Amino acid sequence: MKLKRGTVSRHCNCVKPGTGKRWGASCPKLTSNRRHGVWRVAQVLDPAQDGTVRRYRRTGFESSTKAEEELDKVWALLRIPDEDDEWGRQQVSDALAKCSRDRSPLPDFEATQKRVKVGQPVALKTTVAEWLDTWLANKRKLKRGGAKRYETDVRVHLKPHLGTIRLDRLRVHHVTAMFIAMNETNHEIVEQNTERRAVAAELKATPNKGAENRAKRRALRFQLADMPAFRRVTNPSTQEHIRATLRAALNVAISQQIMPAFNPAEHVELETAQSAKALIWTDERVAEWTRTGQKPSPVMVWTPAQAATFLDSICHHRLYLLFRIIAYRGLRRGEGCGLRDVDYSHTSATLTIATQLVQDGWNFYEDTPKTDGSVRTVDIDSETNTGLQEHLRRREAEREAWGEGWQDTGHLFTEEDGGLLHPGRLSDLFDRLVRAAGLPPIRLHDLRHVAATLMLAVHDDIKVVSTILGHTSTRITRDIYQSVLTELGRDSAEKVAAFVPHTRPAQNVESAPPATTASANVTPIEGARAHKRSA
Repeated sequence: MKLKRGTVSRHCNCVKPGTGKRWGASCPKLTSNRRHGVWRVAQVLDPAQDGTVRRYRRTGFESSTKAEEELDKVWALLRIPDEDDEWGRQQVSDALAKCSRDRSPLPDFEATQKRVKVGQPVALKTTVAEWLDTWLANKRKLKRGGAKRYETDVRVHLKPHLGTIRLDRLRVHHVTAMFIAMNETNHEIVEQNTERRAVAAELKATPNKGAENRAKRRALRFQLADMPAFRRVTNPSTQEHIRATLRAALNVAISQQIMPAFNPAEHVELETAQSAKALIWTDERVAEWTRTGQKPSPVMVWTPAQAATFLDSICHHRLYLLFRIIAYRGLRRGEGCGLRDVDYSHTSATLTIATQLVQDGWNFYEDTPKTDGSVRTVDIDSETNTGLQEHLRRREAEREAWGEGWQDTGHLFTEEDGGLLHPGRLSDLFDRLVRAAGLPPIRLHDLRHVAATLMLAVHDDIKVVSTILGHTSTRITRDIYQSVLTELGRDSAEKVAAFVPHTRPAQNVESAPPATTASANVTPIEGARAHKRSA
């Protein structure tokens, strides 16, 4: 259908006497009074997909000049697509029909021209929230944990801050404002948490005896009830993940040509996320922790001697071998809980990491390992191998004792009734065992770092260590354990200096102490290598 330019006409709302109908364009006053009535525009559009005839109509113009200007804009928009571009013509007519129906402004000519040229929908009104929902729904290749993280980023952060903005109008300053607001909220959270912590400490310190104390405790409890609950701040690493989520969603929108080929999320500057570095619990750090109760770093690693003390203290626990395997081979918590009988080979003395238990809130589920590199086979020492045989015999005795109540999950380490080990409860158990052993605190995940330290201490190749830990590259291993490698490097330097048979001190000063002999230079790492513990 070849369109023709529309028309401009004048009409009014006068009512015919006795009929109640409007005169419209036939009112006699229109010919006698130039100022009577208003001007309107009418333009035939391409039919709808179902064949319905459509027109663009707009009225209320004060002059024919104003109406002609409006018609010029409408006609220019209709002439953007080529005559044989049915899709483009349909898109422009759809947009104009919507404008006529909603009484909304006409689409921008240049923007419409660009969209028709690249095949984008012309009447695009998709908001960021609508697109994020569409993008999430189509992310089929995500593991359950990854999908949960993306969903949280979208629901908690992106949609509240950016959701109402039209996707094609999202700009860098919108995204920047979101992160500024996050940091302002972080300051509020820190202040509120500090206030709540102070009131909670006062409540804990107030004894329950005495009417005055009980009244004070009651007032403090009411005060706590009125205060905001403890909340977590949105730290730099979380902000990086939020930006990565938005960037990924917008990249898909760009690839599908539903927004301009510019990704605002890529051009936002954020505070650099500093990953916590693993530090060894040296004597000096233990002394400072004993004095202040503060850990030097969120990620702390036991010395070999401290690891030996822990394992010795739990040698009779039914899950001793699980903690030993994590401490020696560096399994992740979920990987240890997910070990199955079929993953253990007594003949080859190996464990195959093929499944894991993933915690989601307080629930947990079984899933494949974190990455392709996490699927691996690790060797175990002979004592652990022998111990696992004894462990299986003890577990068979537990099966007989439980009878019909036994849960046959097929997993290597289980609850006493054969049920799956809850990863969260395993962490709680580890914390209790550490306190009972009188050792400086580390997390269960830090026991994996202990394994890396032990392997690096006996000079295992970094590539071997990376493979055993299930890292996808040695760069990850080096980044995490850089501080540990530095301390081991100092130990190596002392060994080299002690190995060379100097006849005089390195310092050419008369008061300098005599050179230390190699035999006296025994490091904590060397002493710990002597640790052998029967399973």
